[in-house]
Amino acid sequence: MTGRRRFISEHRDLYGVQRLCRVLDVSASGFYRCIVTSVAWAARKATDENLSGRIEQIHGESNGAYGVPRITRELRERHGVVNHKQVARLMRERHRAGQHLQRTDRTMIADKSVPPTPDPVGRVFAATAPDVRWRGDITYLPVGGSWTYLATVIDMHSRRVVGWSLAEHMRSDLVIDAVGSAADARGGGVRGVVLHSDRGTKQYTSAAFAEGCRAHGRRRSMGRDGPATTTPSRNPSSPR
Repeated sequence: MTGRRRFISEHRDLYGVQRLCRVLDVSASGFYRCIVTSVAWAARKATDENLSGRIEQIHGESNGAYGVPRITRELRERHGVVNHKQVARLMRERHRAGQHLQRTDRTMIADKSVPPTPDPVGRVFAATAPDVRWRGDITYLPVGGSWTYLATVIDMHSRRVVGWSLAEHMRSDLVIDAVGSAADARGGGVRGVVLHSDRGTKQYTSAAFAEGCRAHGRRRSMGRDGPATTTPSRNPSSPR
């Protein structure tokens, strides 16, 4: 908005738009078009800021591992429809990117020997109160010339990490320790909490994990199979 149009906008209630436009030799129709454009720009900026905040939250929860596809999927699950091109633009503008992981051996196929687990969550990744529904996940982190594995537990009510575990292996202990960390953070009183995970991750389908949940009164939930993920190569690639 030019200086004259800005002056008209700031003083139009006092002198009137038509009078100010005539005195300052500004087209009234042009002034109104400028106002509409400014309002649209402000609305877009507010939308971008709101979405950027949500992107930053999910990116932080993943410790920088999630890229555009995974963040877009998380946003849709939590908040509804979102344009992946808009997510890509905002991440690019804010210099946010996921980590490109080289993968070789398939090591996270679901354990078929463990009985099927129901899915009471049903793709509704929300909860009416804290410690009603938790969500478990595993992320690869490049550290030096090798990999470290991060298991997290997120409360579906607050969308915050309530427990985590870090290790150089991907045994069942990794996710068991993460759930134990979450329980300790909540004072231990979380019997009955539903712990949801992808069916395709063998750590969550292991007999040891199932027994740990049963012993502590936690209900397991598993959604549809996630993509068959793999163990990364010894030398992690640089982030995208």
